[in-house]
Amino acid sequence: MIKDKLDRANTYYILSEGIKIGFEWLKSQDLKNLSDGKYVIDSERIYANVQTYLTKQSAPYEAHREYIDIQYMISGEEKIGVADYSKCSIKVPYDKEKDIEFLDSNNDSYQLLRERDFLLLFPHDAHQPSLCVENQINVKKVVVKVRI
Repeated sequence: MIKDKLDRANTYYILSEGIKIGFEWLKSQDLKNLSDGKYVIDSERIYANVQTYLTKQSAPYEAHREYIDIQYMISGEEKIGVADYSKCSIKVPYDKEKDIEFLDSNNDSYQLLRERDFLLLFPHDAHQPSLCVENQINVKKVVVKVRI
């Protein structure tokens, strides 16, 4: 897991060409005015999901095997739990078609995602997104999916 600001994203371009393309797409968009939905960046290799939602009191952990997540907060803030996948137990088995499984964790590690922050999450990073910091609020976030 890496947490940083979008204006420093070029630091992480060395990780992969797909990550670089994902960050460059984020930088090139008028994110506040994008409608919710899926945006294809490079076929199914790299795409983005823009979402507006109300933060939650609780949510399950999730993990992905085929994609890295770049979770970027457009507006609002949320807590995201992050846990080592190997220390989690399976709650709902892996769905290859949706590239997701749901997990249980006794994690106490949370990241605060505020406007202009991103979290780069790898397959070993189980994560619990969409949690409210204090009270439930509306947020707008984009998740760029980068195939490994």
